[in-house]
Amino acid sequence: MTLHARAGAGRARRTPRSDGGDAREFTDEEGELVAAEVETVEPDPDARARAHRIAARLSMPRPRVDATATRGAGALVSLPYRGGSDDIDLDRTLEVLAERPVPDEEDIVVRDRMRTRRSVVLAIDVSGSMRGERVRTAAATVGALAAELVHDALAVIAFWSDAAIIHRFGDPVRPSEILDRVLRIPAQGLTNVAFPLELAARQLERVPVRESRVLLLSDCVHNAGPDPRPLAARLPRLDVLLDADGENDVELGRELATSGRGRLRVIRHHRDVAPALGAVFGE
Repeated sequence: MTLHARAGAGRARRTPRSDGGDAREFTDEEGELVAAEVETVEPDPDARARAHRIAARLSMPRPRVDATATRGAGALVSLPYRGGSDDIDLDRTLEVLAERPVPDEEDIVVRDRMRTRRSVVLAIDVSGSMRGERVRTAAATVGALAAELVHDALAVIAFWSDAAIIHRFGDPVRPSEILDRVLRIPAQGLTNVAFPLELAARQLERVPVRESRVLLLSDCVHNAGPDPRPLAARLPRLDVLLDADGENDVELGRELATSGRGRLRVIRHHRDVAPALGAVFGE
């Protein structure tokens, strides 16, 4: 079944840049919310296998400790050792040590009770060609974000000129399943950045502002739909991972992050993703 949602009325207009330079043209054409299962493709097996290895390598749960959270209350979770609990999570610690023979102190995973829950919407640009480094960057983002939000709420939107909700709040966060759904979305030609931001705002309507944000993974070459900057300003927070593997619009990415009270991080290689997310969520 295909669901329809209006992103505008089909008129073209020119919007001044914030720096006073040449105006950009945006169109108010419609975006459609489509069911993810309506049309799918089978990804290249080698590319899929490599993407899954990248996601799995980054998906070890290492949730950030909320400075305002209260220890001794809430759910029992696994956390990197930071001088608090001495209840070692042996299984998780052994998983880390298998990849890091010379561990740091924080590679020891302990069990502690933390009362904090975040809600994050990840919007992934699947317009154009989802091959090569773009696939690996998407895989790294899914894996690293699944690790960061293992005890939190995650929704995932894949978008082009239209969009599909790949993963909903409340569903278990399994990076391999999320990644497969993303890779099966056919690559599309146009990029409507505004529409996924509108959908993300709807997803976050009932979530406390302090605990919610949107993460946009895109080259930000916006060529369909209305001006996305007003929609960015309506979000609790918008952080932008700008995919620089090919044509990109750093200026628009920076403006979106500024409008959304977030940060812009330029991603030139999939190895840039984990440090970028660490910086974004470490604030």
